[in-house]
Amino acid sequence: MITTYIGLIRFGFSLLFGTALTVCFAGVEYSRKNNLAVGCFCIILLFVQFSCWWLFGIDLTSKIYPFIIHLPITLFLIIYIRRPCLISIVSVLSAYLCCQVPKWIGSIGGAVFGSRFAEHTCYIAAVLLAYYLLKKYVADTLRQLLEKSPKTCILLGAVPMFYYLFDYITTICTDLLYRGINEAVQLVPTVFSIVYFVFIVIYYVEMQKQIHTQKERDILAVQLNGAHSELVSLQQMQKIAAAYRHDMRHHFAILQSMASEGNIKKIKSYLNTVQSDVDAITPIRFCENETVNIILSTFSIKSKQTGVKMTVDAKLPGSIPLSDTELCSLLSNGLENAISAASCLEPECRNISVKAMVHKSNLLILIENPYTGTVAMKNGIPQASLEGHGYGTHSISAIADAHGGQAIFSAEDGLFTLKIMLPLRKCDT
Repeated sequence: MITTYIGLIRFGFSLLFGTALTVCFAGVEYSRKNNLAVGCFCIILLFVQFSCWWLFGIDLTSKIYPFIIHLPITLFLIIYIRRPCLISIVSVLSAYLCCQVPKWIGSIGGAVFGSRFAEHTCYIAAVLLAYYLLKKYVADTLRQLLEKSPKTCILLGAVPMFYYLFDYITTICTDLLYRGINEAVQLVPTVFSIVYFVFIVIYYVEMQKQIHTQKERDILAVQLNGAHSELVSLQQMQKIAAAYRHDMRHHFAILQSMASEGNIKKIKSYLNTVQSDVDAITPIRFCENETVNIILSTFSIKSKQTGVKMTVDAKLPGSIPLSDTELCSLLSNGLENAISAASCLEPECRNISVKAMVHKSNLLILIENPYTGTVAMKNGIPQASLEGHGYGTHSISAIADAHGGQAIFSAEDGLFTLKIMLPLRKCDT
């Protein structure tokens, strides 16, 4: 009689163990409402389980268990808790797989002590320990993996699904495994070996994607830091230019002294030197925005040094709700690529066009340049032919995406075009 009662308790613990693990794996939020709902649902399942056991016996109850327990739990997660269908199914299957270790420990305990009572007792103790360990060390990790992507969810559910079907087909609904049928015995290692190698291939591909993505992130971060450093350097140059202009009275004093001596040749030489110094550090004013002026001035000088004619039409306000670093990265990467492409052409074809303005609360940037050869595109972004290059275009695209805008690259009939549109929350137009 005691063995029968402890068997019933074991039956109940098995249900509670599987349901509790399913809830953990599915990522059900811990709240008063959800806890109460899960508790009431467990009571209903226990009532259904013991009623079936009383009316139909243990064997038939085990065979219809998927319909009276597993299916209702899955529907409960999908309909009431509103968890995704795939995550709900894999959570139920994974919880079922976790029941096998306590079952094995119970069988070992029964064999050692030679009684069903010991088997039930060891099983209950194993269930409590397994739940503690799985909830503490496995549940959160599995939940995060299931929510990562449907592909990952299917991959993780493959082994539990196989074991679920195998267990019901060969041990619960039939006794194929216990009869030692060779095909049934060999099926387990065969399927597990296939799943293992498929997992290795998929895992390797995913790892390579993550490594490539992280590499791009690191390079983009370096580029942003470089843009920031370049901007700081340019701003420092602007300060030097302001100081140089402030010191013009000293130059006038020197020139006056030279004039009193009547040394015209020396005056001309001095004026040429001062003019060169001032031109080298004084940014050209293209618009009201100082950051844009500094960047355009710098690349205007670079374009002249490479024999490229740079035409600028900039109508930007003094204040733009975009960080100086991002603005520098957008313009610097676009202009550097344009000058580099144009410098490879014949001298009469070396020209680039830059337009920038704010229209209807959108920052619009257009950079055009001629090019030679072919431009390979991937997902709308130009691809560099050399390793370690081409991250400037990725940086432009990433900044545009971060602000809910667009960066459109096109190369047609020898003309490369970069169009950038960024929505601005607030702008002084």
